[in-house]
Amino acid sequence: MPNELHGERTGDERFGIVVARYNETITSKLLAGAVETLKAAGVADALIDVARVPGAFEIPLAALSMAQSGNYSAVLCLGAVIRGETTHDQHINRAVSLGLTEAALSTSVPVIFGVLTCESLEQAIHRSGGQTGHKGVECAQAALEMVALMRRLTEGE
Repeated sequence: MPNELHGERTGDERFGIVVARYNETITSKLLAGAVETLKAAGVADALIDVARVPGAFEIPLAALSMAQSGNYSAVLCLGAVIRGETTHDQHINRAVSLGLTEAALSTSVPVIFGVLTCESLEQAIHRSGGQTGHKGVECAQAALEMVALMRRLTEGE
């Protein structure tokens, strides 16, 4: 059976969260779920920094800045892009996903995609703590797991 690599939290990890203000009724729920999940895992308030940006399009720049700073073990990115009458949402979604991927790959810091890309407001409500899960919680869980794994991979334990 092959070796499976898992890491353990050390307790000194600092988390950055970038959250968009646009669609704030949704993004505030994502933020609350992410923060609650980190705190439930033992992350102190003092080790969580939140940067608010105008909209989803601005998330990658703030995430890259946080990742490049060397101050964060992971950066969680929260937003909500909801389809409108044009294809604007598709362009935003593509730019944000590519920007966050580039931020993670260029810094080797986990940059976690917690941006909802929904067809409707109802769908966004359901994905921010409603009937179909909570993307903020999932984002924080992924961040915790990736921080532990990256530590294990880079320290060679």
